[in-house]
Amino acid sequence: MARAQHEPLRPLSDAEQQALAAVVKATSERMDRVRRARALLTVAESGNFAEAAREAGFRSVTTVTNLVRRFNQRGVEALTIAAGRGRRPTYGESARARIVRIAQTEPDRRADQTATWSLSTLRRRLRREGLTAVGTSTIRRVLQEAGSSYQRTRTWCPTGTAQRVRKSGGVTVIDPETEEKRDDRVRLSAGRSVRDSRLVSGRSRALSSDPATRSRMVPPR
Repeated sequence: MARAQHEPLRPLSDAEQQALAAVVKATSERMDRVRRARALLTVAESGNFAEAAREAGFRSVTTVTNLVRRFNQRGVEALTIAAGRGRRPTYGESARARIVRIAQTEPDRRADQTATWSLSTLRRRLRREGLTAVGTSTIRRVLQEAGSSYQRTRTWCPTGTAQRVRKSGGVTVIDPETEEKRDDRVRLSAGRSVRDSRLVSGRSRALSSDPATRSRMVPPR
């Protein structure tokens, strides 16, 4: 079986050599940084990736291979940023607008391989269009913040709208009383809570002010 090819570690500068040695000797450093620094110094001295993995306490030589690749690209910063970690990408107004726009259009059945949107099919479409790291939780949050809701037809529409099928094709129906209905539901819910609390409070006072009622409520021993 052919041995895996490792990207060689580039020559260390004096500053990088001193920085790595300082991390290894420090008593207050994070252990993950110490292990990475020790592995890099071992590779720089011997060029042996397997030995570096043993010295640093890594279970796999692949860990050292990935570490060397990151160090060649980022230098000492690679001690802190492990594979797959780091700050997640943030999306500006244009990217967020694109997410909303695509979610509110019909999918291309041939290109998107679906007739109805779901979070996973939206993610696949958005990644194909350049948002390579976007996830389903981000898509859901962006759409909800934009005031969109998930319809039975699996299309995302602004609250108060719905997709309907007509003879002429699909149309978007808008309810002009959306805000009034929402306010009515809020007031109704608040009124019901107040009424229920008054009923409970009144019942408690009635029981507590009538000794005869209290005696009938207590079962005989």
